[in-house]
Amino acid sequence: MLRYSLKRLMSLGLSLLAASAVIFLAIEVVPGDPASYMLGINAQPDTVAALREELGLNVSAMERYFTWLGGMLTGDFGTSYTYRTPVVDMIGDRIMISLPLAIYALTLSTLIAFPAGILAASKRGSATDVSIMGATQLGVAVPNFWFAMLLVVVFSINLRWFSAGGFPGWDKGFFISMKALTLPAIALALPQASILARVMRSALIDTMNEDFIRTARAKGLTKRQAMWKHALRNAMIPVLTIIGLQFSFLMAGAIIIENVFFLPGLGRLVFQSISQRDLIVVESVVMLLVFAVVLVTFIVDIAYAAVDPRLRGRS
Repeated sequence: MLRYSLKRLMSLGLSLLAASAVIFLAIEVVPGDPASYMLGINAQPDTVAALREELGLNVSAMERYFTWLGGMLTGDFGTSYTYRTPVVDMIGDRIMISLPLAIYALTLSTLIAFPAGILAASKRGSATDVSIMGATQLGVAVPNFWFAMLLVVVFSINLRWFSAGGFPGWDKGFFISMKALTLPAIALALPQASILARVMRSALIDTMNEDFIRTARAKGLTKRQAMWKHALRNAMIPVLTIIGLQFSFLMAGAIIIENVFFLPGLGRLVFQSISQRDLIVVESVVMLLVFAVVLVTFIVDIAYAAVDPRLRGRS
């Protein structure tokens, strides 16, 4: 297990290094100069040149890349061009909203999907199975931003149970803050729960048709006992994959929901930084999100090995 983990950890490091180069190159080829954008179209060339020097944009791209990379390794993400504040502070403020929101949504998604998928698989072909699969199909088809606006209309405007948007801050209390994240978390969770429930059902049905399940049934186990004792664990491999991908999506892809609910998270920060040509912030936030994706993939790989020890011998 240790050897398996070390090899995956080395792969993680190489993936991050390659991602940093791709991110920096992609930002570099985007047309438009941050200094010219900040000063406007009527700025004098010497003024633009002075601002470029102040922002560190007058050196070569290679030098800026290694300065940025070295800074990230020491926890220094640079200084925002627009706000002139450390990028790490801006990210720290925003991630304290995006990360709890992603965890909250993933928890809701798992709590909904697991019972639904298991129930549908155990009642395959019945009216219960058809109803659950119909509901999950609807959940996949409905855009989450439309569902978010529907939640605002019902629970904020009509029932007045939740606020329509904004975030009070963690200093106002844990439960008050979590209440503000509840509607966004539900809007993010339901489409993901629909996907996860369908995967859980398919994986369980496939596993229940395996020879070792038939052997267990022949030894006297009921269908329910065979499912809970043997099939469920073996069906977790594809489910863990989807959970890992969903967490990465919830961290990186919640920009629309954050804008619907006016949440000052990482998604809105990236959107604002792109519109303001604050490239150092864009690079750093995207790199952080890539790190989150790669880290979750690493954790899922370790979970694979824990669930199925046979995978350790293939590393």
